[in-house]
Amino acid sequence: MTAWLTRIALDLRHPAARRDLRDIAAVHRRVMSLVPDGLGDQPRQQAGVLFRLDHTTVGPVLLVQTTLPPEPARLPDGYGTVATRDLRPLVDALTNGMAVHYRIAANASKRAWKGDSAGKVVALSGPQAEQWWQRKAEAIGLVLRHLHAQPQPAARGRAVPIRHAITLFEGQAVVADADQVRAAVLSGIGRGRSFGCGLLSLAPMR
Repeated sequence: MTAWLTRIALDLRHPAARRDLRDIAAVHRRVMSLVPDGLGDQPRQQAGVLFRLDHTTVGPVLLVQTTLPPEPARLPDGYGTVATRDLRPLVDALTNGMAVHYRIAANASKRAWKGDSAGKVVALSGPQAEQWWQRKAEAIGLVLRHLHAQPQPAARGRAVPIRHAITLFEGQAVVADADQVRAAVLSGIGRGRSFGCGLLSLAPMR
C-alpha cells in the first residue's frame, strides 16, 4: 500500500500554529484537514492518518502520514515549511534481517485490573514503559538491539478533556517479519493514534 509522509516545520510566528500547539485536538483537526472531506464515520482510519509532533532544536515539526495523497494547500498560508514524500519505496524495501533505526512516540499504557485504578487505562513510565515497547516491537516483528526511552510532554486537549502520556522510543532493531512491520507502519501502534501517538518511523541502517 502506498503511504505519504508530510513534514511540516511549524512557523511559530503564525498565530494558528501557536494556537494549535496548545491543544492536541486542534492539531488533530489541522492534520485531518490534509485529507479529503466526506470519508465517512471513521475518516482517520479511511485515510490512514497518523502523526507525531517532534520537538527539535530548531522548533516543532509535525510529521503526518497518510494513505491518501495529502493536500498541503489546505493549510493556512505561512503555517509552516512543508515537504511531502512517498513512503512506498521504504515500505516495500523492508526485508527480513534488515537492520533499521526506529523512532516512535507512543502511549505506553495498560488497563489496570485491581486496586483503585481497576478498569482504568493507566500510563506506564520508566522500565515498565520500556518493557511495553519491547513487547509491542516483538509482536510486530521487530527485534530491538538498542532502546532509548524519553518522556515527552503529554498530549492535552483544552476544550475536550484529552490527556495521553507520551514516551519517545528510539534506537536500532532488526526486522524479523517484514510483512508484520509493514502493516504496523501503516496502521500505527498502541492507544492515542488520533492524538499524536503510534507513528512508527524507520530508516535502514548503513
